[in-house]
Amino acid sequence: MTDHLTTLQYTAQHEWLEITDDIATIGITDYAAEQLGDVVYVDLPDVGSMLTIGEAIGEIESTKSVSDLYAPVAGEVIEVNEEVDANPDLVNSSPFEDGWLIKVRVTDVAAGLLDRDAYLAMTGSGS
Repeated sequence: MTDHLTTLQYTAQHEWLEITDDIATIGITDYAAEQLGDVVYVDLPDVGSMLTIGEAIGEIESTKSVSDLYAPVAGEVIEVNEEVDANPDLVNSSPFEDGWLIKVRVTDVAAGLLDRDAYLAMTGSGS
């Protein structure tokens, strides 16, 4: 799993994204999931929604707080993880695999995305 995590890109708002061709899979990081605590509800954009970089696109509610999700890319939402909608705890138990949130057909990517080492350094959890 560690090797896979080094291929992802990260935002300062604790989202991860993996871009293959023009499709981005987006989720929140293990660090964010741990900080949130037990996730109890996820509000995600509808399929077909157009995203603008930096805009709030949904919310994650946990037993501790409610946090906004921000778009790290521009484009059209082409898939929403229905498993997370039904089982929000997947965000905690499998943030990088089963707990992904949305897939977007990308038209633009935010500047300043981080690699894994830079993200870990930002959160203070790097070695």
